[in-house]
Amino acid sequence: MAEKKVNVAIVGASGYSGEELVRLLLEHPHVNLSVLTSRQYAGQTMTSVFPRFAGYNHAADLKFSSPSIDVLSEKADVVFLALPHGIAAEFAVPLANKGVTVIDLSADFRINDAAIYKEFYGNEHPEPQWLTKAVYGLPEIHRAAIANATLIASPGCYPTSILLPTIPLIKKGLIDTNQIIANSMSGVSGAGRNASVPFLYVECNESLRPYGVPKHRHLSEIEQEMGIANGAPVTIEFTPHLVPVSRGILTTLYLKPPVDHSNDFTHWIKSVTECLEGFYNDEPFVRITGNKRLPDTKNVTNTNTIEIGWASDARTQRLRIFSAEDNLVKGASGQAIQSFNIKFGFEESIGLKI
Repeated sequence: MAEKKVNVAIVGASGYSGEELVRLLLEHPHVNLSVLTSRQYAGQTMTSVFPRFAGYNHAADLKFSSPSIDVLSEKADVVFLALPHGIAAEFAVPLANKGVTVIDLSADFRINDAAIYKEFYGNEHPEPQWLTKAVYGLPEIHRAAIANATLIASPGCYPTSILLPTIPLIKKGLIDTNQIIANSMSGVSGAGRNASVPFLYVECNESLRPYGVPKHRHLSEIEQEMGIANGAPVTIEFTPHLVPVSRGILTTLYLKPPVDHSNDFTHWIKSVTECLEGFYNDEPFVRITGNKRLPDTKNVTNTNTIEIGWASDARTQRLRIFSAEDNLVKGASGQAIQSFNIKFGFEESIGLKI
């Protein structure tokens, strides 16, 4: 019996996230890549632009085209949008209205409040009525909603590294939500493929620097999702840093116990450990290292896995939680495919390296 195949299109297939989608979906047993779009490379074969894919099955048959909503809705059951924010919405809503499943890797539908979107992204949202219809595509947290969604807003790379370690603890009331500090370091691929002086090799090499302070755009979805888990608004301190590596994110979270746990630090750490180990025990893409080994980006490169570990400090009464992920896989394309698998009823890990 032939395996079920889903016709898949990628809009913006020539950027870093788009290229990663191509790499992963070419080997997905339930995917037929029907359309790849790129205005820059329209008319060119995919393997002439990306020779690395020459040995993949069916890769030689693929050619980039200019994006057309009519063509996409005719040839695809699901469309991945690997486009900049502001542009993705122009495709997402018309496609969703035609009954096509849309998985959007941009920020356009991650925020459920149009005023917050404008505050952080600087423009009025073009389709505000869809903000509450879209599902925030963090599979470990919103799996059931993803399965029934038409428009899935795949989370940002930084939010993924911060929310997965904290949401279970927030839901259980195990951390002081008024004292959350997050410091993250990201590889240069997080800035995208478009040339920009700050991200040229000679500017980034031998350089470490913070950016987007004090209100990086991803802060909007981080605080939104934390607030939902908390049942009340949450404000955190978040500082991202650019580091001279191609890919990977390492996040350090500084957490304090809530008042009702502040008198017994050892018991609090035990409760945190039990919460995280229990919550993620059966999750295929969350590797809990606990206090036995600290996360390292080299352990997750090119995989859809996030590592989460921690170290407690009785002297300061703080817990440091660390997470490591590949920003282009678990932080972008891999997580989007994880949502695709959930939506279409496939085994969640199919087509994804653990």
